[in-house]
Amino acid sequence: MYNIIQKRKIWLTLSNFMAGLSIVAIIIWGLNFGIDFTGGSLLEVKFLENRPTVDEVQKKLADLELGSLIVQQVDEDGMILRFQDTSEKKHQEIVSRLANVNQTELSGVEELRFDSVGPSIGQELKRKSIAAITIVLIAIVLYIAWAFRKVSKPVVSWKYGLTAVITLFHDVVIVVGVFAVLGKFAGIEINTAFVAAVLTVLGYSVNDTIVVFDRIRENLPRSDEDFENTINISVNQTLRRSINTSITTLLVLLSVFFFGGSSIRDFVLALSIGVFIGTYS
Repeated sequence: MYNIIQKRKIWLTLSNFMAGLSIVAIIIWGLNFGIDFTGGSLLEVKFLENRPTVDEVQKKLADLELGSLIVQQVDEDGMILRFQDTSEKKHQEIVSRLANVNQTELSGVEELRFDSVGPSIGQELKRKSIAAITIVLIAIVLYIAWAFRKVSKPVVSWKYGLTAVITLFHDVVIVVGVFAVLGKFAGIEINTAFVAAVLTVLGYSVNDTIVVFDRIRENLPRSDEDFENTINISVNQTLRRSINTSITTLLVLLSVFFFGGSSIRDFVLALSIGVFIGTYS
C-alpha cells in the first residue's frame, strides 16, 4: 500500500504549482478565441497536387479585403484560412483563386469545410459557454451534497461537494492554461469543441472523484484506523481502478489524436490532458 495521504504536502504543492502556472499563462497570454467566439470565416482546403506557400496564398488573396487573414498549413497537403465574415460570392472567389495560386502551374483544390459566424453570434456563444460550465459546477455540488446527505461524521456532506468543485477547478484551469500556452506558441484556438471537451472533462473527473468519496464513506464508520490512514486505505483501494480506466481511455484518445482528422485533434488533445490531470487529482 502506498502512503499517498501521508505525503499529501508533496502532491498539493505540485498541484498548486501547476494550477498557478496555468493561471499566470491565462493572465499573461489570454486565450486565442476562434471564429466561434469572435466571429469570422474559416475555410479548410486540400491541395490535390502542389500546395503553395503561405506567402503565395496571402499575396493571391491580398486584394479581396479579407481583413485579418491568417493562413495555416495542416498535414502535408492541407491549409486552413481564417478571415473576417464574408459573402458566399467572395467565398467562391477565394476557392477559385486557391486553385490557381501559381498561374503557370494549376494546384487543384478540394474544399473540406467552410464555417462563417457573425460577431454577435460569437459573443452569444461565449456567454452560453460560460453559463453552461457554471451550471454544470453548481449541479455537481448539489448532486454530491444530496448523494452524501446521510453522512455527518467526521465529514459533513457539503464538504464533499466543495472538495469536488476545488478538484474540478484544478483540472479545468490546468487544461485551459495549457491551451493558453498552445494558443500563444502554436496558434491553437479555443472554439465550441473545446468547451465540449471541458464539459466532458468535468463529467469524467467528478465520476472518478465520487468513486473515491464513496469508498471513503463506506470505510469511515467501520475502520479501526485513524482518519488519515482510513483515507489513505480508501484511495489505495480505488487507485488501480482509476489508473486502468484512464489508461484505456487515453489509448483510445491518443489513437484518434494521431490517426484522426485535424478538425478534431484539438478537441481530443483537451480531453487527453483533462483525463490525465483528472486521474492525478
